[in-house]
Amino acid sequence: MATRKRPPEKLLIAAAGRRIPVAIKRHPQARRVILRVDEALGLPVLTLPKRTAVSTGMQFLRDNIEWLEDRLKLLSPSAPFVNGATFPFRGLPCKIRARRGRGITTLERRGDRYVLTVPGEPEFLARRVTDFLRRQARRELSAAVARHEKAVGRKAARIRISDPKSRWGSCSSTRVLTFSWRLILAPPRVLDYLVAHEVAHLRIMNHGPRFWALVDQLDPDNEVARAWLNTAGLSLSAVGRED
Repeated sequence: MATRKRPPEKLLIAAAGRRIPVAIKRHPQARRVILRVDEALGLPVLTLPKRTAVSTGMQFLRDNIEWLEDRLKLLSPSAPFVNGATFPFRGLPCKIRARRGRGITTLERRGDRYVLTVPGEPEFLARRVTDFLRRQARRELSAAVARHEKAVGRKAARIRISDPKSRWGSCSSTRVLTFSWRLILAPPRVLDYLVAHEVAHLRIMNHGPRFWALVDQLDPDNEVARAWLNTAGLSLSAVGRED
């Protein structure tokens, strides 16, 4: 007889003027209680050692409530995908326009902004917007990868598009390149830099001087994109997020 999986532990705490849900994670290797704020979810995450009581975690939260409130204030406000909402697309504003009926999601450029028309029922709008953005991201990331692959003389085994919480891209030892779909929200030069960075790892897996010299060859203006990510990149994690 299969054992029932224990539901995830959660708790609520008063912080930043509201009651905020806190996700609890059990980690068998954890030796102490760890508190962090998940930038993608916009919520606190409490990591507990396997046998630590939830009450101990709650006390840890209370003891660190000022730190938590300061971190929550730094988060960008959530920006869910709803009718009439505006989000960045390739660095420019893009407005969502919902309409009833069947059809495909279409993107129209109007001067220095975009309009994304999304057909279907309202409850599926957010998913359809996300699906559209993932497709666009795959298309542009794949094209950029192909271009930089020729420059380095190495090919990736595969390209994965996901929504990682801690990094924009990665290159595995098996030559699998993984990118965040949220790069399609950033200006094109930022997306191109991330691709150049990860493709450079197909030749050099470390971040030593030879690696950065190769990145400079692939993208001589990469410092501009890196500065943009350091200052504005965090706000992209709030796009499509719901409280």
